[in-house]
Formats: sequence, structure tokens, C-alpha cells
Amino acid sequence: MMPNFVRQLETLLNRAGIARASADFRADKWVLVALGLLAAFVGARAWLAEHPQHDPWAPLDLRDPAGWATQDKIIALRDDAGECRAVLTRSEVAFTSLEPLGEAPCLRDNRTRLDDFPYAGERAVTTCAMAAALEIWRRDSVQPAAQEIFGQEVARIEHFGSFSCRRLYGRDEGPWSQHATGNAIDIAAFVLDDGTRIAIVNRWDVDDDRAQFLRRVRDGACSAFGTVLSPDYNEAHRDHFHLDQEARGFGGVCR
Repeated sequence: MMPNFVRQLETLLNRAGIARASADFRADKWVLVALGLLAAFVGARAWLAEHPQHDPWAPLDLRDPAGWATQDKIIALRDDAGECRAVLTRSEVAFTSLEPLGEAPCLRDNRTRLDDFPYAGERAVTTCAMAAALEIWRRDSVQPAAQEIFGQEVARIEHFGSFSCRRLYGRDEGPWSQHATGNAIDIAAFVLDDGTRIAIVNRWDVDDDRAQFLRRVRDGACSAFGTVLSPDYNEAHRDHFHLDQEARGFGGVCR
């Protein structure tokens, strides 16, 4: 009986040792998982610090390339004129803040004029959020497309204006247009450094470099503005792009 007792005791000790080893292994495994998560978090924060355009917590700087968080940050400026102007200042964008003007529903209490934007003719006065989006659009879409397709930059951007105290499509009733508060602008044409004029009217469906350019800059606008309407939308927009910063839900409107 003694040998059997010894064998049973050895078996129990071995099992206890295995159990302890298993428990130790599980504990070590969770320590390793925690260390791995910590390393991943530290690495992610370091990467975001080097790429603030992707960091939703980093202050928006329009000089940074567009990233995952850029559009959400621009959207946040729609209801915070003070922060928007701080962004323009931080980004070294020349602008002038103007006094409020008008009365509801055509009250413009957030009037901002871009001083160096290549407007043709009169400088448009828009909301600050529109101004920020126009700067990003010019930098990330308009000028790169012009350089790639034509080998030169856009010298002037023609427009039909920003403010118009009216309802949608000039109707007598119905929703008010974003133009009523200067939260929109209608873009008509682009003029290159060599004087070449690229008008939206009658060029949209032509198979050439000008039409390619227009479609590129229309598509690029969709990441900066809440609404982008082009000749693809309806006949009323056959000669211009309508750009505005109305909040229109996830993804906005881009047609």
C-alpha cells in the first residue's frame, strides 16, 4: 500500500504544481496584454502628435494637411465663431472680422472676410466657418488640381456672391437660403496664371482638361463644406458651384 500512497501523493503534488504554473501563466498573460495595450496607446499618441490632422483632440491648424479629423473639426466651427477666428489666427490666415449686420432671418452676426483669398472682383463676406473651408479647399483641392492638370496655379476665383436675403430659389415661402446669413457662396469660374478662364457654364460635360479640373475641385469641396451643389444637381446650378456650411447630417450633401 505504501507504493500506491507515494504514487498518489506524487500525482497530487504534480497536479498542484501544474495548477500553480497555469495560474502563474494566466497572470503573466494578462500582464503582457496590459503592457501591450499600454505600448500601443503610447505609440498611438506619439504618432498622433506627429500627425495632428488625424488627432481629434489637437487644435485645428489649416496649415496641416487634411486628415481623418479635419472635416469634423471644421464642422465644429459652425457654431463657434470665436474658436473659428482663433483657428484662422493660429493658421496665419489673413482675415477681417466685421460687425454684425441685418436682422433675423437675414442676420449676419458672424461676418468674416478673407483678405488674401484669390477672389476676382469684390471680396466675399461669409461666415467664419465658410472662410476656413474656403482656405482648405483652395489649398488642398483647387491649387493642386490646377498644378497637376495645367502646370500652373489659379490666380483668381470668380463668384456670384455670398449674401442674399432670400428663401431657397427666391421663392415667396419655404426654407431660407444659406445665402441669407452669408453661410454660402456661389463659385462661377477659375482663372489660371496665364489668363485661361475655366467657367462652369457649358464646360461641365465637355471631355477635356477643363471639365476634368472642374470635377476634381467639385469633389474636393465635399470634404470641406456641408453642402456642394454642381451642374449634376439641377439646371439651376448649371453655371456655378453652390458651397455652404449648413449641418446636413452624416456626410453632408455632395452632388
